[in-house]
Amino acid sequence: MNIEHSKTLNSDIKTFVLKKNISRLLLAIVAILAAWYFYHSRQPRFSSGEMAPECVIAVAGQAPLKLSDLRGRPVLLHFWGTWCGPCRAENPELVKLYNEFHSKGFEIVSIAIERNSEAAWKSVIQSEGMKWPYHAIESGRFDGPMATLFNVHAIPATLLIDASGQIIATNPSPLVLGKILSEQTLTN
Repeated sequence: MNIEHSKTLNSDIKTFVLKKNISRLLLAIVAILAAWYFYHSRQPRFSSGEMAPECVIAVAGQAPLKLSDLRGRPVLLHFWGTWCGPCRAENPELVKLYNEFHSKGFEIVSIAIERNSEAAWKSVIQSEGMKWPYHAIESGRFDGPMATLFNVHAIPATLLIDASGQIIATNPSPLVLGKILSEQTLTN
């Protein structure tokens, strides 16, 4: 093998390796962009700083509730399901927060994205002490009116709305939610 042929071979190898690395880099960029899009498309439609939209919630056993009827009070929109382990783990913390802050005006509106029966849903509400009056149930396929309006595709999902109707937190943990509620001037 002569030197000229060796240089050409080395050049061909370098070109091949460079093309392969560029292909991998482009594939990685496409994967990152796809993951980013998937993540953001599944986040609640509204975020902190936006006004909560007017909506009517089909509350079980009551007349429909307009979200604006709760203006003047902080409200947690709580999307959950009886079949959702993380939701069930979070419920006792929400019960504690409701018990602590309800007398200061705090309300919770729970919207179950339910795959189990309505009887099972009612049983869990009772057994876990979710004593707030606003409970609604929607399809477990995430295609009910509230899940669609708020772009909820995964649960648990929560939005904290202040007394003026502005969303002030999206998916806060119960610990963060407690801190925010402690800092808010709650009236009622």
